Amino acid sequence: MRKSVENLKTSKITGGIRHPLKSRRKFQMDRYPNEALMGEQLTVTRKTRGNNRKTAIKTANVVNVILADGKIKSSKIVRVLENQTNNDYQRRGVITKGAIVETEDGKCKILSRPGQDGTLNGTLLK
Repeated sequence: MRKSVENLKTSKITGGIRHPLKSRRKFQMDRYPNEALMGEQLTVTRKTRGNNRKTAIKTANVVNVILADGKIKSSKIVRVLENQTNNDYQRRGVITKGAIVETEDGKCKILSRPGQDGTLNGTLLK
């Protein structure tokens, strides 16, 4: 049974099988992307390399908005207006960095990375 093939040609010129020099390491493993959606606040903590932790938001309904006078206010999200990261994200209402959401205080642009930071911060647009 061969492990990870790693883009090797199917066989050698002589007809033998090419074997990878090493198999995948745990730190090279890939994960499904964590896409923050609207809903009751739910976070997930996962272990990362170096015994560190990443806190990711699965669902969120509140964003910390920086107002024009510099004060920070927690505001409820009404809906996701646009997301330039991906057209599919815009249709599904996924919240990522750079997404524009409608809050109770007005339009807000997301500044944090909810899939990595575990917080949802934004600034009020004019």
